[in-house]
Amino acid sequence: MTKQAILYFALLLIFSNCATTKTNEPILKDYKIGEKWIWKWERAVEGEVRAEGEDIQEVVNYNETLGLWNGVDTVQIPSIVNQKQSSTPFRNWPLHVGKKWKYQSEWENNEGTTGKTSQDVEVVSFEKLNVAAGTYRAFKIEYKGIVTNSRGFKGEMTDIWWYAPELKTYIKHVNEDGYGVYVNELISYSKP
Repeated sequence: MTKQAILYFALLLIFSNCATTKTNEPILKDYKIGEKWIWKWERAVEGEVRAEGEDIQEVVNYNETLGLWNGVDTVQIPSIVNQKQSSTPFRNWPLHVGKKWKYQSEWENNEGTTGKTSQDVEVVSFEKLNVAAGTYRAFKIEYKGIVTNSRGFKGEMTDIWWYAPELKTYIKHVNEDGYGVYVNELISYSKP
C-alpha cells in the first residue's frame, strides 16, 4: 500500500470515528467509591478576578447506595442518573456531535433571586482538551440564549461546557454573561 493510501484510510478512520462517537448518560454502576473530582473556578469582571474558589465531588457510601459529596451535602447518585428527562433538558442524552436541543430552567440562587434561563444548545465537537487534571477527549457543548431574573436583569448568556465521558462529568465550563467571565476547570481527578 502506498503512503497516500495509508494516509487516506487513517483520515477516513478518524473522521468516521468522530462522526459516530456517542455517549450515554452514566449509570450507577459507572461510579466507584473514592472517585473524586476537584475544580478550580474564578469570576473575572473587566479582566479583574473578583471571586475564586474550589468545588469538589467525591463518591461515597450514602443511605445504602452511592452518593456525591460536595464537602457540605451529599446527593444520592440514583436520584441524579434515574431522573426522567424533561423536554428542555440541561443534557440531552445520548450526546453526539451535531445534536441540538433547547434548554430551559427556572431557578433560585442562595440570595433568593429567582430567574429563568433559555438557551439553544449544540454539541459542536468531540475533541482533546488539556486541563490542569490532564488531557481528555470531551464533547464541546455550546449553550446560547437569554437569562432573566427577579431583579429586572435580562441579558444574553453563553456557556461552553466540555463533557468528558471517561470522567462522567465536565472538565471545563466557561460562562460569559456580558458583565464578566466565569471559568471552572478540573484540576484533579482521582480513582479509588
